[in-house]
Amino acid sequence: MIKFLFKGIIRDRSRSLLPVIVVGLGVFLTVFMSGFLRGVFSDLTGLNAKFTTGHVKILTRAYAENANQVPNDLALLGVKELLSQLQIDYPDMEWVERIHTGGLLDVPDDSGETREQGQAIGTAVDLLSTGTHEVERMNIQKSIVKGSLPVKQGEALISDDFAERFGVSLGDDVTLFGSTMNGSMMFKTFVVTGTIRFGTTLLDRGAIFMDIRDAQLALDMENGASEILGYFKDGLYDDIKAQQVQSSFNAKYSLEDDEFSPQMSRLVEQEGLGDYLALAESMSAKMVSVFVIVMSIVLWNTGLLGGLRRYSEFGVRLALGEEKKHIY
Repeated sequence: MIKFLFKGIIRDRSRSLLPVIVVGLGVFLTVFMSGFLRGVFSDLTGLNAKFTTGHVKILTRAYAENANQVPNDLALLGVKELLSQLQIDYPDMEWVERIHTGGLLDVPDDSGETREQGQAIGTAVDLLSTGTHEVERMNIQKSIVKGSLPVKQGEALISDDFAERFGVSLGDDVTLFGSTMNGSMMFKTFVVTGTIRFGTTLLDRGAIFMDIRDAQLALDMENGASEILGYFKDGLYDDIKAQQVQSSFNAKYSLEDDEFSPQMSRLVEQEGLGDYLALAESMSAKMVSVFVIVMSIVLWNTGLLGGLRRYSEFGVRLALGEEKKHIY
């Protein structure tokens, strides 16, 4: 049967060429556009997961309600013990602690007096531990414009735009002013080992990246962290697995009447990413539907015209779906 149909297509190219072209082009465009949209939104969610949301995120209940204000006075405590328990309960995931802070970045002159100041967004990750994957995950090494990664405590990376604007060179000292977890004044001096550019305006304007132990010491957050992020070890987000982990964790650790108890949220529940993913699915489905309808109309018209040329009125009636016994 297949051989017979194939011979018919080859021998009657005038009738088979257009449908083959239409079907081939339609399938290509459908697959391409669907894959393109999914890829764009996957990159968006992947970037957010690496920098801010993780595949799952653990915050205190109070911190989660005011997360935009970065309230480190509401941060997690007892992080070492919690991380150890997480590694036992969920061994198929990687857990990392991070600290976020803000303040002023002070650039001194040769006499130690303030020469320039600018707003800074501080991010503390594990840069120095053996086996850490934070540098690769956040693409820090490839984003360095000048210099190199910190190799010891007291060193930091700053945004290249900030360094250019305020004339900061490699090896210079910069001082971060802010407030500690307990509300007291904080200032910590770092040696600039490199400048960095991520291509994101918010980060490139005044970012400073430091090792998490420096931040814990400066912010009075010993054994504390702003958040704990969890990543599946295969690097791919699985919402079903994430939901299972979330339900299990919250049932065990989260207490509704304790605002400082930890609470886990999934990637799709943060920063409107769930809406973005739903939009991607909707746009992809609409795109496929449009191409299928267009291909159906074109192929139907091709059948009508072909039947009209070959069978005149009877061909049109057959192409429209009328049964043979009604015609002959």
